[in-house]
Amino acid sequence: MHFAHVTLPTQHVERTCAFLVKTLRLEWLPTPQNSPVPVYWLDLGNGQELHVFHVPGFEVSPFETEFGRHISLLHPAAEFPALKERLVAEGAELVEAERATPFERFFFREPVNGYLFEIIDAARTRSST
Repeated sequence: MHFAHVTLPTQHVERTCAFLVKTLRLEWLPTPQNSPVPVYWLDLGNGQELHVFHVPGFEVSPFETEFGRHISLLHPAAEFPALKERLVAEGAELVEAERATPFERFFFREPVNGYLFEIIDAARTRSST
């Protein structure tokens, strides 16, 4: 079983998507024209999507932490330095991990809403997670 999509509510749909596209290099997908709110769909790869949509008055939970809610994505470790550089250049905050792991990973807080993302070495083995 795989995720079909993950949703990210926000008051700032276009700014959130622009940040994710520019830094994570996600690709825009066709978006349904019948949505009652502004929405964009982004391609996470492998048939999985990220749906970013407008919710008036939305605020991110104070539980956006390593041991709270966060979004984890796999990415080649060799590309971590360039990715971190793009993230910081666009206003993201790199966040220190609370738990040591035998594989490379890092966290960042995106600057538009405050969502916490974890980027994990795509080559890590399942047993080392």
